Amino acid sequence: MRNILLGLIMCISFAGFSQELKCNVVVSAQLTGNENLQLFKTLEKQLNEFVNKTEWTNKKFGPQEQIECSMVINVTGQSNDFFNASIQVQSARPVYGSTYTTPVYNINDKDFSFKYLEFQNLIYNANQFESNLVSVLAFHIYMVLGLDADTFRLKGGEEYFKQAQNIVSYSQQESFKGWKLEDGLQSRFILIDNILSPTYKDFRSVLYNYHRKGLDTMSEDDKQAKTEIANAIIEMNAVHRQRPNSYLSRTFFDAKADEIEQIFSGGPNVDVNKLLEILNRVAPMHSSKWRNISF
Repeated sequence: MRNILLGLIMCISFAGFSQELKCNVVVSAQLTGNENLQLFKTLEKQLNEFVNKTEWTNKKFGPQEQIECSMVINVTGQSNDFFNASIQVQSARPVYGSTYTTPVYNINDKDFSFKYLEFQNLIYNANQFESNLVSVLAFHIYMVLGLDADTFRLKGGEEYFKQAQNIVSYSQQESFKGWKLEDGLQSRFILIDNILSPTYKDFRSVLYNYHRKGLDTMSEDDKQAKTEIANAIIEMNAVHRQRPNSYLSRTFFDAKADEIEQIFSGGPNVDVNKLLEILNRVAPMHSSKWRNISF
């Protein structure tokens, strides 16, 4: 009887917790002309298990706290066990007092090549390079974790960003692209370097103010919430002054442009003159959306 009771207690204890991510990983090989190969189906299954079953933090996440995300790997070429690809990573988080989920991370990483043999073990080592496939996925997972945490608490994602930076440090010793300064202005190196740089500290304030002071208060006072969101976006001008068209700014608006258009295209009126001025200055690539914002 005691063993049964103990077993029930353990089941209840573990039932309350789950992994950090609820992630859907898709591997598309259409561009190779061999999209139906069993190899790609095996890879997709292994990656889903790897991402969703690995313990990425020392914290326990309840089912309602799991971060919803997706990864779409587009394989563009294959030579034996070597693959060229790109990976699109997106994540979202729930908005307090609603059923709405807001996009947080939306990035298309084009510098992605890797080696893979069917059924090979996929193992993440926090301090050691195992494979470029593992390193790239792990890097983006820690970016997802860090950005999500930053939307709930000011600089709440620091430990996750530090781990993403650690992955960059040990992966740049290899020959794969995306890990080094010389790999361009839209590399993994630049992304994590900027987000941890004091030069761009305002970006992380924007994340917090936009979500916690803005979106999460929408159910209580939607007019005040819209004002807070507008003020947060206006803060992006400080990031723009440091470096116009920075990678951080582009990733933010790639995730948020549609949402910003929707928020300010209806509902209670707020002053959007300054907002429109800043939006057209810092994110002119989305000007067609800004034209739909109501005065």
